[in-house]
Amino acid sequence: MASEPSAGDVIAVEGLTFRYPVGKEDVLAGIDLRVRNGEFLGITGSSGAGKSTLCLCLRGLIPHSLGGQMKGAVTVAGRRTTEVSPAQLGESVGLVFQDPEAQIIGLSVEEDLAFGPENYAWPRDRIRERIREVLAMVRLEGLETRETYSLSGGQKQRVAIAAALMMLPQVLILDEPTSELDPIGKEEVFATIRRLKEERDITIVMVEHAVEQLAQFADRIIVMDKGHIVAEDPPRALFRNVELFHHLDGERVPQVAEVLFALERDGLLQPDQFTPLEDEAVRVLAAGLEGRHGY
Repeated sequence: MASEPSAGDVIAVEGLTFRYPVGKEDVLAGIDLRVRNGEFLGITGSSGAGKSTLCLCLRGLIPHSLGGQMKGAVTVAGRRTTEVSPAQLGESVGLVFQDPEAQIIGLSVEEDLAFGPENYAWPRDRIRERIREVLAMVRLEGLETRETYSLSGGQKQRVAIAAALMMLPQVLILDEPTSELDPIGKEEVFATIRRLKEERDITIVMVEHAVEQLAQFADRIIVMDKGHIVAEDPPRALFRNVELFHHLDGERVPQVAEVLFALERDGLLQPDQFTPLEDEAVRVLAAGLEGRHGY
């Protein structure tokens, strides 16, 4: 039997396996995971590793809304997902998918944001106040009456994030929220996520292939492959493991981490100078060039 989450854990996953109805193999193959309250957890890994399926389990859509065989235990915000409905869990856990078009329901921004609270019978005044609050969080103030079809891709995804935040969730799950967006839209969404991390007391779980951004935001990153967690560390430690990423199909370390690791291997950089963060790496490289040339 799975143990109960310890104090400070908002997510506890114990021995989680899952197989879809027509699947021949487990998509998740014995996942054990704890996430602390207020932590930013990044998830990366090759396509088909089970990342999106794990998100569906954390949101409670598996096992209730999708068929299949699930074993193990998932506890989120103090609730065992097998014992409550997705609707009951919806007040505590928000989920944002990669395709913003598939998430927007209302014809206008305010209609879309009001949908969730109206289903939970919130008073109208409270809904209006909360709409203003979440639009400020995602920097879409004043767009309450804007028709959703007219929004850019980045704006639509920010509306989807705002909709997930309407219910004041303890946990926000983002499943590749920038994969369908152009560079401008990606930057808009990443800026929103940066503000949420810095200004809000919320636990964020984010699946993302853009490892440069993930290295900046995440307190800890797990790497998944074929339904398993194959690595788990803070970004500075994880991205030193360049060989691991060389063996994962389609995955890589941040480019600056690759460069600095090579310089360290060649004796041109001290181990404590390694960083996967672009801004820090630029300063390290600039300092090294100044020292080499005597500027």
